[in-house]
Amino acid sequence: MSKEEFPHEKDLKEEDSSAHKKDSEAKENSKKTEEAKKTSKEDSEAKVNELELKITALTEKNKELEDKYLRSEAENQNMQNRYAKERAQLIKYESQNLAKDVLPAMDNLERALAVKADDEAALQLQKGVQMTLDALVRAMNDHGITEIKAEGEKFDPNLHQAVQTVAAENDEQKDHVVQVLQKGYQYKDRTLRPAMVVVAQ
Repeated sequence: MSKEEFPHEKDLKEEDSSAHKKDSEAKENSKKTEEAKKTSKEDSEAKVNELELKITALTEKNKELEDKYLRSEAENQNMQNRYAKERAQLIKYESQNLAKDVLPAMDNLERALAVKADDEAALQLQKGVQMTLDALVRAMNDHGITEIKAEGEKFDPNLHQAVQTVAAENDEQKDHVVQVLQKGYQYKDRTLRPAMVVVAQ
């Protein structure tokens, strides 16, 4: 049988060659697609890593700023508390200096009252001095300034200033104030002036 009798054999060879070519192209395309996917995946991973690094850096920065803010807020609060405390102290003890200035005048009035009045004029004058002293004492008490208890009290170095000691008459009198030479005064919980006293030893 001659070759002319099988014309389809050539066609088959051409088809086989064409199929082989297509298969080779498909493999090449598949390989390119896989490489593209791999490259795309690597790019994506690189971007994710870059973003994660940025997120970490921003988180750290945020923590640092938050810490600075909290410190600043705490410092501000401390300053406000300190200011409020100082203001409260000033208000609480605002009359202290005035009281210290008035005490010598009260001492002088008490000395004037200690002088014996021997006629009607002196008695009237003494009465006026007593009224003035009483008014001052009331004003002082109204503002929290009170006399320190001293005579007969146990000696307290925070309230009393011992300027003299005498022998105690008995054991109960030991370390107790037996005489007040000058009155002492307290302003609320502060000693304005300790009482000058004689203490039994």
